Amino acid sequence: MVDESFHLTPVDVRRFDFGSALRGYDKTRVEQFRAQVIEELERITRVNMELESKARGFHEQLKAFRDRDKALNEALVSAQQIRAETREQAEREAQLILREARADADKAAEAARAEIRKLQATIENLERMRRAHVAQLRALVQRHLTEIDASEQIVASWPDPGTPRPELSAAPEAPPEAAPEAATASDPKAAGKKAPTPSWLDASVPE
Repeated sequence: MVDESFHLTPVDVRRFDFGSALRGYDKTRVEQFRAQVIEELERITRVNMELESKARGFHEQLKAFRDRDKALNEALVSAQQIRAETREQAEREAQLILREARADADKAAEAARAEIRKLQATIENLERMRRAHVAQLRALVQRHLTEIDASEQIVASWPDPGTPRPELSAAPEAPPEAAPEAATASDPKAAGKKAPTPSWLDASVPE
């Protein structure tokens, strides 16, 4: 069996004393072989140390790669969670903005409709006032025209200042130029007719 606790080094080979015995090995050949063993052990030791150093470097790199891979996986999972949360938050905010926009649009439309109804009521009120004012103005003009016609008839029925005043018993003779006016005054139907509205009034005051 091989003793695993036994480790032979070049120093141990150099310090080892084989002793002397009758009919022993040739010292020169033993020393040569021991020198070769020492060189081989030193080479193997150097190679072993280099391999151990490389192995430690590989282990460190492997550990770094594993840590980096773990960090990348954690970052990827975190990024996916953040993306999902961001998407959900964006959708909630979009829905909220959409609801607020619809509510504002409904309020604006309702305000516009109310304003339109108010303007329509104002226009209708102004139209009624205009019609009433036009009717009053027409009645006033018609009354003035009637009064003017009556005044013209009265003036036309007056006698000429140069003509002598007739007796009370005699009926006054209407002057020839006042005959149409007198006929109109004596005719109840003609007196009851209203004078026509002038064309300038119809043109200046629309219905």
